[in-house]
Order: sequence, then C-alpha cells, then structure tokens
Amino acid sequence: MAGSADPAPRTYVRVTGSLSRRMILVAALWIMLLLAGGGFALDRVLVSAVTRNTDDGLEYLLNSLIVSAEIDSTGEVTFNRQLSDQRFLEPYSGLYWQVSGPGHETWPSRSLWDRKLPVDGKRYTDIHIYDARPFPDQKLRIVERDLTLPGSPTVWRFQVAESRDVLDGLIAALRKTLVRSFALLGLGLIVMATLQTWYGLLPLRAVRDAIARLRAGQSARVEGSMPAEVAPLVEELNALVEHNDKQAEEARRHAGNLAHALKTPLTVIMNASAAGQDDLADTVIREARTMRRQVDHHLARARAVGRRGSAHSRAEVWASVEAVERAVARLYPNVRIDVDGQKDLIARIERQDLDEILGNLVENAAKYGGGSVFVTVRADAGFVELLVEDDGRGIPEADRLRIFDRGVRLDSGKPGTGLGLAIVRDVAEIYEGTASLEESEDLGGLLVRLRLPAA
Repeated sequence: MAGSADPAPRTYVRVTGSLSRRMILVAALWIMLLLAGGGFALDRVLVSAVTRNTDDGLEYLLNSLIVSAEIDSTGEVTFNRQLSDQRFLEPYSGLYWQVSGPGHETWPSRSLWDRKLPVDGKRYTDIHIYDARPFPDQKLRIVERDLTLPGSPTVWRFQVAESRDVLDGLIAALRKTLVRSFALLGLGLIVMATLQTWYGLLPLRAVRDAIARLRAGQSARVEGSMPAEVAPLVEELNALVEHNDKQAEEARRHAGNLAHALKTPLTVIMNASAAGQDDLADTVIREARTMRRQVDHHLARARAVGRRGSAHSRAEVWASVEAVERAVARLYPNVRIDVDGQKDLIARIERQDLDEILGNLVENAAKYGGGSVFVTVRADAGFVELLVEDDGRGIPEADRLRIFDRGVRLDSGKPGTGLGLAIVRDVAEIYEGTASLEESEDLGGLLVRLRLPAA
C-alpha cells in the first residue's frame, strides 16, 4: 500500500551488555575478594605479632621483678634492686607492678599511687596474660604469676601491667597503613585489568571495522594482521564470506540455467501457437512436462543446498538402501536387486537427498540393465561408498563424463528425462561427495561409484 513503512529489520543477535564492562566488573570483584581475604589474614598475623612483642616485654619486666624479690626478717617482700623503667616512678604513667599475698601487705609500684591491680582467687603457676579495666580511665594489659619465695610459705602474686593505649594505637596505625596500601594496590590492579581488557579487545574492534568495510563493499575479505587468538575467528569469517559468495554465484548460475532451460520450450509453444498448428494442445503438454522436469531438478538441487549447512545431517545408509530397493522392486518386478555390505554406516547427508540420488541410480540400473542389479555398501577412508552395478550394455568410456550433463540420454528408446545422473552428481557435490561411472567387472554392465562423507 502506498505510504506504508518498511518493516523493521529483525535482530538475530541478542545484546546482553558490554563484554568489556562485564570483564572489568568480574576482575574488580575478584581483586576485591582476594585483597579482602589477604588483608584479613595479614591483619591477624601483624596484630598477633605486635601483641606478642608487647607481652614479651611485660614478661621480661615480670621476670626481672621476681628475680629481685627477697623475704626480709619480718616475712615481707623486699627488692634488692629497683626496675629501671622511669615510668614505674611516675603516678598513673600507664606502667605498673604489684606484689601481693594473702595476709600480707600489698607492695605496689609508685606509679600506681593510690590504686591497686585486681587479684582473683585462682592460682597461676605459669604466666597468665589478660586484659582488664580496673581503672575508669585506663584499660590494662596484665601479666601475672603465682610463686613462693625462699624462706616464706606464702604464695605471692607478682603482676606487671601496661596501658593498652600504646598497643591499641600501634595496631590502629598498622591497620590504617594496611588498608591504605591494599586500597592503592586494589585500585592499581583494577586500572591494570581495565587497560588489559581494553587492549585485549582492540583486535575485535578491528574485526568489527573490517566487517563494516566488507558490508559497505570496500573490501572483499577481512584483512590485516591479527593476534593468534583472533586469527582463527578471522579465518572462519573469511571462509564464511567465500562460502556465501560461492552460494550466491551458484544461485545466479542455476537461475540462468533454469531460465535458459525454460526458454526453448516457451519458444516452441509460442511458435506453435502463432502458427495455429493442429497439434497445439499436444505440443503444450509435451513442453510443459519438459519445463516441469527442469523446475523439479533445480528445486531438488536448491533443497540440497539449503540443507547442506546443517551440522546434524546424518542418514543411515542401509535403511535408505532397503527403502529404495523395495520401491524400485515394485516398479520393476522382473528385475532382481541384491544388496550387500556394512549395515552400520552413517553418511553426512540428509536422508531425503540420499533417498533421491540412490533412487535415481537404482532405478536407472533396473531400467537400462539386463535384469540384475547389485548394490554394495562399504566404508573407505572416511567416506561411505555405494556401488550400483547392472548387467546392461554399459556406457562407453568416452560418454561417461558427458552423461552427467543435464538432458543427455544415450538410450532414447526408453522414457526418461536425462536429469537423473545430473541430479546425482549435483547433490553429491553439494555434500562434498563424488559420483563416477566405471565398468562392472562382475556383471559386465555399468558401475556407478557414489562416495559420500561419513558422519
């Protein structure tokens, strides 16, 4: 209808988003996951190492305090030397020591001033380390141990404590440095992944531009140097272009052949009609049959070409042979048809096409032979080979190539179109097979050797 808009072109590729964005997102998530896991593990290791170092220092002070302790004449603890750290002498300095025993006076460091470290009722014969908040303004890391001193049956508790502010500040600084370092590392890795993705997809952009030039008719192939990872894609693309060009050329050639084949019958009909011949009706019927045979031939070939691209083309050869044998036997009941060979072979061809070309061969053998037809099925170097033999007069070697041309008949005494062997050859070649004529050594007539790729 005038003024109607053209329908929108169909889209055969579903767009799911940018490949580069998905690749970068996946890389970023993976980098973040790895850095988070590695950062957590490293944080645990470093915090444990810093805490262990602090505890070792407190244990050293505790051992020094124990070594310097003595029992005086009154049964109380005295020290033959003072700990050297000045913070033990400064009130509330954050570093303290204390010695206590049941029924005895508590001996604190000067830094505790009027405070005391907590003492529970348990006994610790080994080093005991824990955190406590005995004072409102300080959280302490306390190291303690219970033991008896020479000359006294009392179990004394020796304690050394240090404010956790220093340890917590060191851990916080360490974590801050760790987070900044890992954040910078993660950012660098993501930027590197982005650049790598962009650079890695450059060849695909080059292929896209080459395809655009190909579609615009500026070039006939995708050309240019490509990385080894993309080269197979380019080769397959060029092979597809060549395949399409070949199919287009075949279509043009066979359209021309069909037009040429129909031209002569149409001319005969027009001349007979213009001359007013008495047998015009018979002429029209005869020439119409000729045109129909030509159309059937080209349609059969077009169907085979259309099915050739299927990667799942498979046909059980023996089943096709048996079906053709039964059909031809009904048409020629006086002809003996024998079949032999491997029954498990599968050819890379559509079953309908195999039936058609095999039917042409067996029917020709039954029609032009002397009454015996022998079909052999066998495998040969990646191909399925079918041998159709008859006991007829055969075909002279000089005519064996010419007989494959459309319309060529050596025996005009029997009905036929001269298209059977032409169809066999064309369809076999479409599936990358061959058809050839030889002399039958067993029956003395014609031998047709049909080779098709094995599935």
